[in-house]
Amino acid sequence: MLGVPNPQTMKPLTAAAKLGIYLPAAPEEFRTHPITREELTALREDPPEWLRELRRTGPFPRDVVARKLGVSNSGLSRAEVSDHLTATEIEALLADPPEWLLRERENLRTVQAETARIDEERERRRAASNRPQKNY
Repeated sequence: MLGVPNPQTMKPLTAAAKLGIYLPAAPEEFRTHPITREELTALREDPPEWLRELRRTGPFPRDVVARKLGVSNSGLSRAEVSDHLTATEIEALLADPPEWLLRERENLRTVQAETARIDEERERRRAASNRPQKNY
């Protein structure tokens, strides 16, 4: 007789990252117990009030803060921004952007444009190398 398989679990930090929330702001029960894939799916499909509130007001983890501000994680580090910000703090930065925010946004745009240029160049070279060669 085969036993019932144990459900696959993940650490709370992993589950928090998958949900896009800042782990220390989550309820203690979430922070201290492994999360099964089924529980994670249930949280995504029908989030409880605490999860909806965290997603609405924060505090948000660094990657979410960076995305909301339009900068990279490295840009936040260079600006010495804390690991988490609330929606109110993000709104204040967006309403009156400090010099570092403007600089880091421009830096990210430059990096993205250069990455796109390199990708296009690689694609052009790949397409050129796939063309049949004329033999005269």
